[in-house]
Amino acid sequence: MKKTLDDYMSDPDLADEPQALREVHAIRLMIQDETKGMTAAEHTAYYHEKAMAAFTRLGITPKYISPYSEEKP
Repeated sequence: MKKTLDDYMSDPDLADEPQALREVHAIRLMIQDETKGMTAAEHTAYYHEKAMAAFTRLGITPKYISPYSEEKP
């Protein structure tokens, strides 16, 4: 069963933290569990996918040049 953010928020180790800090720590723990055992390439792909989803949700089109492209700025 996959843990939800609420499961992480109710962690007894985080009980004494202020609400905002508890949420930050819970998100960090959730991401740590989701990426456990990933290779560096898988880690990069995970964060890239999350960033692109956030850009799409916010209506942002990233404008950058890939370091792997032949195009120069």
